[in-house]
Amino acid sequence: MEQQKQGLVVAKLIPQKNPIEQLQVRFKQTEEGFKAWLSKQSLVVEAAVVTATSSLQGAAIGGIMGTITNDVSSTFTPPPQANLNPQAMASLQQAQALSGGPLVQARNFAVMTGVNAGIACVMKRLRGKEDVQSSMAAAFGSGAMFSLVSGLGGPNQVTNAVTSGLFFALVQGGLYQFGQKFSQPPVEDTRYLRTRSMLTGLGLQNYEKNFKKGLLTDNTLPLLTDSALRDVKIPPGPRLLILDHIQSVK
Repeated sequence: MEQQKQGLVVAKLIPQKNPIEQLQVRFKQTEEGFKAWLSKQSLVVEAAVVTATSSLQGAAIGGIMGTITNDVSSTFTPPPQANLNPQAMASLQQAQALSGGPLVQARNFAVMTGVNAGIACVMKRLRGKEDVQSSMAAAFGSGAMFSLVSGLGGPNQVTNAVTSGLFFALVQGGLYQFGQKFSQPPVEDTRYLRTRSMLTGLGLQNYEKNFKKGLLTDNTLPLLTDSALRDVKIPPGPRLLILDHIQSVK
């Protein structure tokens, strides 16, 4: 009886796991296992699977967008007796391609995302890396195919497919470079390693920028004086702590 009571007490003390977090962990494990399995397959199998899964995702997104913009597409339908010149008809076809119904947009986005992912997968496997060239090649293919299947290019489909591909490639290349620039971690300045360690230990890490502003590198630590710290606008209290620490380690 006592053991049962103790078991109940222990069970109450153990925090219950969040079911949403458990679901997220299981999904992450499944995703990682799928990626590991996929990386061991041949190029053809990997490209086919990646293209299919990305197409399904694109179709879902396109279907949602097509549902939202379904009412808008009706405004681009010309009257039955309307006589439009070729340029106006081409513009009308482009507007209809961008504002079609759910099935149309699902098809367009499925082709665009599937081709992009498939080409990116092939380029990564062949070149052994994922860079801006691979990203732009994938974007060119997806842009060209999107133009062809959506009728975005009008009567001159080949020329407009190439133009759309180039536009997609340039935009993707710019976004890739922009993302790379801001995703890379900042390079650590090795001239202030000891300084950073000292300030962190003293709880004065906010004053690291003052040291950098005054070019007070690690090599200058043994030479620091009260006036030097005052010149970089460090208050009296932190100055005393810093100087006392430097004297103690000499």
